[in-house]
Amino acid sequence: MLNNSRDGALPLASLNHISIVCRSVEASLDFYQNILGFLPIRRPGSFAFDGAWLFNYGIGIHLLRSEDPEKMPKKREINPKDNHISFQCESLALVEKKLKELEIPYIQCRVEEGGIYVDQLFFHDPDGFMIEVCNCDNLPVVALSGEPIMACKRVASLISQQHQHQEAV
Repeated sequence: MLNNSRDGALPLASLNHISIVCRSVEASLDFYQNILGFLPIRRPGSFAFDGAWLFNYGIGIHLLRSEDPEKMPKKREINPKDNHISFQCESLALVEKKLKELEIPYIQCRVEEGGIYVDQLFFHDPDGFMIEVCNCDNLPVVALSGEPIMACKRVASLISQQHQHQEAV
């Protein structure tokens, strides 16, 4: 397993939240609640600027209203190599169907590694921030040293089946 204190690294526990600067807190709240399923949560009242906090899937999203919304860059083409946040999903087909129903432009990509395929959908939030939805847990996370850090869903399922079989024998 990965050692967080190795080589003098900071003693971190997990990712807490990401902050996204937006033109309209209301439009972004609508998107993150109704498209991505985040729930609004309490935000400290001592902040002297417009914003909102949301939470789901073990991560927070902090929306911050831009000080100059008109100067924010406009949406650009959907580019998977742009900064983005990625969400794991159970059914990419259902996500794609919903994006089509909502008329949200997206692109599809597929990555292959050693016969394992990862399918990805990329689209923008109202301010052009890139969102990825994928079945990335198909791919095991392996350190460059070759040490497994986290097994993919398929490997974890096979290990579970092997244990059940051994217990039954």
